[in-house]
Amino acid sequence: MRVVGAVLAVLAVLALLVAVHRYVWRRFVGDTTAQGSPWRRVGTVAAYVLPLLSVGALAAGPAGAPFPVQRALAWPGYLWLAALLYLTLALLVGEAVRPLLRRWLARRAVAGAAPVREPVPVPVPASAPEAAPGPEATAPSPSRRLFVARAVGGAAAVAGLGTVGYGTYGVLRGPRVKRVTVPLARLPRAAHGFRIAVVSDIHLGPILGRSHTQRIVDAVNRTQPDLIAVVGDLVDGSVADLGPAAEPLAGLRARHGAFFVTGNHEYYSGAAQWVDHVRELGLHPLENARVETGGFDLAGVNDIAGESEGQGPDFARALGDRNPARAVVLMAHQPVVIDEAVEHGVDLQLSGHTHGGQLWPGNYVAELSNPTVAGLERYGDTQLYVTRGAGAWGPPVRVGAPSDITVVELASRQA
Repeated sequence: MRVVGAVLAVLAVLALLVAVHRYVWRRFVGDTTAQGSPWRRVGTVAAYVLPLLSVGALAAGPAGAPFPVQRALAWPGYLWLAALLYLTLALLVGEAVRPLLRRWLARRAVAGAAPVREPVPVPVPASAPEAAPGPEATAPSPSRRLFVARAVGGAAAVAGLGTVGYGTYGVLRGPRVKRVTVPLARLPRAAHGFRIAVVSDIHLGPILGRSHTQRIVDAVNRTQPDLIAVVGDLVDGSVADLGPAAEPLAGLRARHGAFFVTGNHEYYSGAAQWVDHVRELGLHPLENARVETGGFDLAGVNDIAGESEGQGPDFARALGDRNPARAVVLMAHQPVVIDEAVEHGVDLQLSGHTHGGQLWPGNYVAELSNPTVAGLERYGDTQLYVTRGAGAWGPPVRVGAPSDITVVELASRQA
């Protein structure tokens, strides 16, 4: 039954994609070009090629395609998925504008029409030859329907593609630094002002590579943090393909070191190999483990996705024998483990995973499966901070959810 359900879900998604592409083709090509015109042929070819590139980009990694092939498919394939979303949304807005524009044009045509006068009959001699019909003074203007289709389609194209372009620029420019102060009741006065640079969801892969990593490392080091917490989803690919892209992480600098926990994407990419590799780069993996640092305990748990390999989160192992008088900060990739963090007396949980929704209106979808999509919230005596992440998964585009690196400054209530 599970297999049948998965097949039906895939068929439903494919049917939806076909319907959306048909709608986009009709509004941008079918309604705005003449039958047999070069522009219609180009638009029709694109309507077939672009979705095939998107399917190829999604399937290349899981299918084990060579990394150069993945890179060649990723840019056009993933960007088209983002473009399809915002072109469709813009066209749907245009559906409301379309009848209003037609009505306005019709009223303007009626208001501008000259009054009709009866022609004065002029006698024509019977012997006079008939006048030869002359050429029309002007060519007929495009129909009102065609004008509206082109106007709405053009506006939708500018809005949709402009949104994707700006969102892509935001990702490639690199994340911005946010600063958040979090008071902890059990934090000693000596640790007041301790700063943790929180980085998540870097998503190195066929699009975001070594230069992306270097931008993040430079941004983190400029904040001069006391500790760096990399909370999962570092990569989308193997160490063999992405090891060089991750090498700048060796340049991370913090007085108390840099720490790492796995995200769900590490388990799609060879988690054990990546844990070993980040250790070689100087990061300290916390695999259901805890260390004492800076006047508080720093703990980390594996991602939920590790349960399929018998390496899931183990709160008892990470927190079971600690001194309850000490404050504890927990690194956990997914916000959904907050209930277990509350049960184990965690003061602050640092998470990522959601990307803040990444592509509006994706934030509403993310809210369905995550207690907090972005920012700081309190659950009982535990506070949860969720960063939007420093990269992007799939399309290298963010809309309404800019990427960030967050400097969390701990505050002691005894200070």
